[in-house]
Amino acid sequence: MEALVCTKLGDPTLPLTDQSSPLTLSSSHPIPPLTNPTSVRIRVVASSLNYANYLQILGKYQEKPPLPFVPGSDFSGIVDSVGDAVTEFKVGDKVCSLANVGSYAQFIIADQKDLFLVPDGCDLVQAGAMPVAYGTSHVALVHRAQLKPGQVLLVLGAAGGVGLSAIQIGKVCGAVVIAVARGEEKLNFLKSMGVDHVVDSSKESIIDSVKTFLKRKNLKGVDVLYDPVGGKLTKESMKVLNWGANILIIGFASGEIPVIPANIALVKNWTVHGLYWGSYKIHKPHVLNDSLNELLQWLSKGMISVNVSHSYPLSKANLAFEALKDRKVQGKVMLVMGDSLQKSKL
Repeated sequence: MEALVCTKLGDPTLPLTDQSSPLTLSSSHPIPPLTNPTSVRIRVVASSLNYANYLQILGKYQEKPPLPFVPGSDFSGIVDSVGDAVTEFKVGDKVCSLANVGSYAQFIIADQKDLFLVPDGCDLVQAGAMPVAYGTSHVALVHRAQLKPGQVLLVLGAAGGVGLSAIQIGKVCGAVVIAVARGEEKLNFLKSMGVDHVVDSSKESIIDSVKTFLKRKNLKGVDVLYDPVGGKLTKESMKVLNWGANILIIGFASGEIPVIPANIALVKNWTVHGLYWGSYKIHKPHVLNDSLNELLQWLSKGMISVNVSHSYPLSKANLAFEALKDRKVQGKVMLVMGDSLQKSKL
């Protein structure tokens, strides 16, 4: 089968033909066998690129699989084969899931307990983009911050995959959504998503812009801060937080880990949530399962949608990582296999 193999750590934006590239496209990688009676083999339709995948290939992520390995985490596909004890799925079922590694390939093995049935009417490429980005935002906003109707949600890095998912989930929850991004094109796109206020962090102060909006709407402050960026944006955003606000630490795309003063958190009764979504699979799998099942139902009912900004075949994976690295993305970047690429948004 075809698979993208990481043979050494390095920059995944380098062309695959470059000898310095950490990635190699194998056309004869072995098709994985069923490993136990509850195993399911899936023919992959699409797999998502997340910032964590980029960091993992660089060797800068907290989880470091031994070399060589096939990268990739969340994916969607069609059941190809099932073990003797599999009762939940059959050949031909459309599914999505999350793997530690291995989804940048034509086939992958998963246990039936880790698979989610994709409802009829859902686009499989969109379903493959959901688990990490939308799962992270759903657990963060619904389970941890318990976002309520009428509360004010401030989303940093709003045009990226997790940012857009936070916006959509925030709107489903009935929140007033403020989105922060860079550049007119991204801001116009965010306006089309129905956000209540946009801030161009490349041109204006978050503090002044948000305070002006809050005053105009007679709102006291931001109740939930969703932060996948870190750095100076976090510091600025703290100036507009309400008493009793929830701060959701999602990631550090800026490369700078912010400092949240404990004395201010005490005085203002802030709650700071660190969220590593993948660890729920180990510690509280029922939360993750309930979250993804609800998201798939929302997707099937049209309550949310996944904007696939860029799609590439495995042979052009470096371009996919380049789009992610250079922040050219409005939504998700996908690696799409075979004929499914023609149906996805380029």
